[in-house]
Amino acid sequence: MKLLVGLGNPGAEYVKTRHNAGFMAIDLLAERHGSGQIARSKFNAMLLDVPVSGHRCLLMKPVTYMNRSGQAIAEACRFYKLDASKDVLVLVDDVALPCGTVRLKATGGAGGHNGLTDIARKLGSENYARLRIGIDEKPPVMRLEDYVLGRFTEEQMDRLTPALKQAADAAEVFAAEGIDAAMNRFNTKNTTAGWGKEAEPEGDSQRQE
Repeated sequence: MKLLVGLGNPGAEYVKTRHNAGFMAIDLLAERHGSGQIARSKFNAMLLDVPVSGHRCLLMKPVTYMNRSGQAIAEACRFYKLDASKDVLVLVDDVALPCGTVRLKATGGAGGHNGLTDIARKLGSENYARLRIGIDEKPPVMRLEDYVLGRFTEEQMDRLTPALKQAADAAEVFAAEGIDAAMNRFNTKNTTAGWGKEAEPEGDSQRQE
């Protein structure tokens, strides 16, 4: 089993906000592979148990708010005896990447992202794959919290929509072939924002609420 987790905040007021890009990508996977299914509540998350690329996958949206995202993931890993370094992919927003860009990493730091920080804390390790979905840097005049909790502009949505499709495609490859195959295939295909592999920023430089 693979655990595919989208990060975000529950509640109507957060729908389609920048911080919920992970939720949006998981919703697309649910549309593709769980049509007609009703999500169930378990591990402080909403779950769908679906086949993805011929492999059993658990699609997860934690409902504990962003800064407690790790609780649901850790509980699911213990229950299903999953190896987070091989079986978990976290889909998350990233202010260090242009909107329209996705980037996969096999491991790495939290970069100031509260969701990733809590996951590492609850798992006791940063060795889990993550798929970063660009949401653009915040404008200089805005507080970071206000920016990530704000909704995408119309122009950003035009770039985000194909990026979410690419994120879902990459998650499918992860489910079938693992993180290395997904990185090899998708980390060189980020052309929507005009940013190829060679332009990847060093480290995890995002700072988020």
